[in-house]
Amino acid sequence: MPLIAAVDIGGTFTDFLGYDSATGRLLSSKCPTTPAGLERGIHDCLEKAGVSVNAIDAFVHGSTVAINTVLERKGARTALIVTKGTRDVYKIGRGNRPDAYDIWFKRPEPLVPRHLTFEVEERLLATGEVHIPLNDVQAETIAGQVTASGVEAVAVCFLHSWNNPTHESRMAQLLNSKTYRSISHEILRQYGEYERISTTVLNSYIGPKVSAYLEGLERMLQQEGFAGSLWIMQSNGGVMSPPVARRIKSVSASRSCWCPIAFRAESRFENHDARNRR
Repeated sequence: MPLIAAVDIGGTFTDFLGYDSATGRLLSSKCPTTPAGLERGIHDCLEKAGVSVNAIDAFVHGSTVAINTVLERKGARTALIVTKGTRDVYKIGRGNRPDAYDIWFKRPEPLVPRHLTFEVEERLLATGEVHIPLNDVQAETIAGQVTASGVEAVAVCFLHSWNNPTHESRMAQLLNSKTYRSISHEILRQYGEYERISTTVLNSYIGPKVSAYLEGLERMLQQEGFAGSLWIMQSNGGVMSPPVARRIKSVSASRSCWCPIAFRAESRFENHDARNRR
């Protein structure tokens, strides 16, 4: 793997760092971020560093696209489909407050308004056992209403679906395939309805924008002859392939984890060298 490239897109600058494992040479460059076409900033960095795209064997990429979409509230118009009786779980959230004595505290507005939250008759027990079967007729009606609402994305989160995804999977099949979909058991398969709903909604809210960006990046690389491996950084410090990244948007703060991971790796090398010098 002679040439490894890493590119990080920030709100102001795009940074490139390359490592040629054959010669041990490090390459770097910095260019202004180009909001109108973020992949252009990547191209400018590579050009400034004198690196040809078709010479790269592995391309690792981190970005603030997802987190900026949330902070600027510029995500997709999103709908939410939940179990009948749980329509307000997302709005109510948890009772905890960042500052218990702040009388001016105001909760952030949900990413999905109540009028775009739809209820479907179905119910699973915590064991995963079906208590009330999914009402297919009602589910089809709701799927049609979601399409008619003109939303760009939809999140599906049924009660206890972390233990049995059957109903959620069926609901997903009924939705318009052109609408970006996030299904809770695929995004965060754990108990805790509010946490699962809010995470699934967030995934749908940023999904269309991040997907479009990743598709543009892949297209740019392919047009310039890239034949290596493309990896997208996750918020947990790992990496994932573009198809997975387009479906699960755990890249929301991916660039934030690079520094501690690099520091840990460097520390291991330093400790190893120190032991060898003793």
